[in-house]
Amino acid sequence: MIPRVRAPELPQNYSWLNTEKPLSLKQFKGRVVILDFWTYCCINCLHILPNLKYLEQKYKDSLTVIGVHSAKFDNEKETENIRQAILRYDIEHPVVVDSNFRVWEEYAVRAWPTLIIIDPEGYVIGQISGEGNRDTLDELIQKVIQQHQEKGTINFQEFSLTLEKQRQPLITPLAFPGKVLATPIGLFIADSGHHRLILSSFDGEILHLIGTGKSGLTNGAFNEAQFFAPQGMAFDAENQILYVADTENHTLRRVDLKRQVVEAIAGTGEQSRNIRPHGGAGLETALNSPWDLVKVGNTLFIAMAGPHQIWEMDLETGIIKTYAGIGAEACIDGSLTESAFAQPSGISTDGNELYIADSEVSSIRGVGIVEPYQVRTVCGSGGLFGFGDVNGQGEDVRLQHCLGVEYAQNFLWVADTYNHKIKLVSPSTGNCQTVLGDGTSGLQDGQGKNTRFFEPSGLSVLSSHLYIADTNNHAIRRVHLNTLEVTRLEFIGLCAPDVCIPPNL
Repeated sequence: MIPRVRAPELPQNYSWLNTEKPLSLKQFKGRVVILDFWTYCCINCLHILPNLKYLEQKYKDSLTVIGVHSAKFDNEKETENIRQAILRYDIEHPVVVDSNFRVWEEYAVRAWPTLIIIDPEGYVIGQISGEGNRDTLDELIQKVIQQHQEKGTINFQEFSLTLEKQRQPLITPLAFPGKVLATPIGLFIADSGHHRLILSSFDGEILHLIGTGKSGLTNGAFNEAQFFAPQGMAFDAENQILYVADTENHTLRRVDLKRQVVEAIAGTGEQSRNIRPHGGAGLETALNSPWDLVKVGNTLFIAMAGPHQIWEMDLETGIIKTYAGIGAEACIDGSLTESAFAQPSGISTDGNELYIADSEVSSIRGVGIVEPYQVRTVCGSGGLFGFGDVNGQGEDVRLQHCLGVEYAQNFLWVADTYNHKIKLVSPSTGNCQTVLGDGTSGLQDGQGKNTRFFEPSGLSVLSSHLYIADTNNHAIRRVHLNTLEVTRLEFIGLCAPDVCIPPNL
């Protein structure tokens, strides 16, 4: 008979979030407990959150999920940064900050995400790594509940918590804006935390609100359409069409400014589990966390974070397919069909090459869109754990989970997200230098390095200004490129959904 293993108790002297006080497994005797070992940079960890939410709702009187945040990056070790991730991803279960991987090691965890299932008597009965296991978990939980009902060892009751979102509601005019796009007609903002898009003038006057502000996948007029944490955008000025990576809906959307309607052009609304290179008709092909877009002629190139690939969509034929990346999470240079990326989250182009913010390997990559169609690493170590904050040349450079990149005038502006800095990279030499931010998270205007940001993740340049989606500050910052003066944009009359009556646009 296999010996039963009692679940090691959780630390009481660590930081806990989404609860007023530390919790112990002893408190949950009579309930099924799932420990979710996660780190907030990890796309696979984010993908299982909807599954956990589904199970928490379904079994709310008999299941407790506890997040164990075991940080990959240095920046993710800060409790305040984890709190912001909990707010951004609407996590509603308690989370313990697993300093120095103590809990991870006690449970012999090897990879993110890993779920440990504990029965109502406090014994470990299962471990599942990776994503896409909702049905397996559902069956297991049902079976365990049934067994323990028969034994009389289950205790049905709802468990209430004090959530971070109750303490810090998202009532700011912008909430975790992920990307920004400066165009001749104004500034498009992905107001990701409010599940909507905003078009403003460069002075902050609101021209259009696109989306109701509630998460969903609904096409139609601007005031009826729904998005789910939209991110990157690309603008077709000639036809007045905005293309949007509707990230958590796993779709691409088209916003027609002339007709003032939103339509889906690719994706089924379900997350794809296929990481092998493939393709098909836009609306018949499931996608996996499209994060950023750039348009070259009639082709839309997509940083597809979920399968670690770059995709392309022919806007004339509606065909969408893998362009580069084998689907492995790695940094492999070479031909398009041999290359590998690691959660690409930003994309830009000079017309000959795509430039990719390859976040999980903290590197900037180049992808040829003309002969010889090669993939290269512009700067960064190219390793999954090769991160830091080091300026210099090529592979000596260290970034930390960069999410944004923008090509302008022979240089790349890089949002070095977890270092809270903006850097300038030469695509030809790989030289990388800090231009903005002192490396401490904060909201401080000023000049050059005498400024502060908080996990900036989107960039856009138009004429003499750089615009920054300063994500965790819920702000858009404007940089005058001649003086490197940083100011915060104020939006006239903008407020959170349901907080005030929107302007009559």
